[in-house]
Amino acid sequence: MAILFSPDEFALMKKDLVLYKCALKNMRTRVDVILEEFMHLQENNPIEHIKGRVKTPESIARKLHRRGFALTAENARTQLTDIAGLRCICSFSLDVGKIADAIVRQPDIKVKKMRDYISTPKVSGYRSFHLIMDVPVHLTDTTLHLPVEVQIRTQAMDFWASLEHKVRYSFKDDMPESIIRELWTCAQKISELDERMHKVQDVTSLTRQRK
Repeated sequence: MAILFSPDEFALMKKDLVLYKCALKNMRTRVDVILEEFMHLQENNPIEHIKGRVKTPESIARKLHRRGFALTAENARTQLTDIAGLRCICSFSLDVGKIADAIVRQPDIKVKKMRDYISTPKVSGYRSFHLIMDVPVHLTDTTLHLPVEVQIRTQAMDFWASLEHKVRYSFKDDMPESIIRELWTCAQKISELDERMHKVQDVTSLTRQRK
């Protein structure tokens, strides 16, 4: 059975999503500026690509339902912090910290929550660095502050997370234990790959400095 908002709450949610899209654009512009600085002023390109999205009303309704909340636009605003999301994909694990530091130094946005799933991975093996940023949206007559979730991870971490999501969806969150163990093993291998690539980056940087 489909999990959906009532017509009245759906209309309210659609209006709210316009504001979340504005918050996402604001956050995306900031990250683009950071990227331009690294590329042209510091001669370094830490971000391979950026993905942004705003959840659909259907996705929001399903998440509220899973968490046991009534399907209202107000609950979506007060209980969910990932309606708007931005994902920064880096080449090397060292770049994750650089991007996170640059984002949190922005003077007019605040960190609401920070979760380091790289140093402390989830039980599943999931690795990523998460920031929930309080982003201003300047309207004609007021300024609102809305949360935007920023995920920063390497390409290897993103590859694993994407496949894990597809597998989990295929089993409808009821994966066999053997698959869970295999995914965890793959996560460990990917972490080892990131570490080895980090060492390659260190050697490359040292070689450039000597020239």
